[in-house]
Amino acid sequence: MKNQNEKKIHITYKTSKVFLPKQLEELFLSVDWASGHYPEKLSEAIKNSDTVFTAWDGETMVGLANVLDDKVMTAYVHFLLVRPNYQSYGIGKELIRLIKEKYKDFLRIVLISYDDKIKFYQNCGFETGKDETPMFITSLWN
Repeated sequence: MKNQNEKKIHITYKTSKVFLPKQLEELFLSVDWASGHYPEKLSEAIKNSDTVFTAWDGETMVGLANVLDDKVMTAYVHFLLVRPNYQSYGIGKELIRLIKEKYKDFLRIVLISYDDKIKFYQNCGFETGKDETPMFITSLWN
């Protein structure tokens, strides 16, 4: 695989939930996500997900997507992230492709996007909701 800088990489995709909390911590902190500061909780949350796809460059986890589903109708993409120095290689698009393939018979695949990532998700086939607003209750762990 090559990006616009023509750097060649080889990415392996896995469905295993076997990884170290430190690997998740490094991945999440690489994109400045606060959940990376809680690697043990994050590890447990990811392992409890219905589906996890990871992207690897050798022993380095460079991308991850996890999905929560109701087994029949709705799949919710909770996390999708790729290390910044691995972005623009198609890794995120491949993770989305794997999700879409697995959940092709579901009625809906849902996610919440940061505003600056909306175009990426639209390019992957998602559309923004009409008259819909995501809502949250967020508590910070001590």
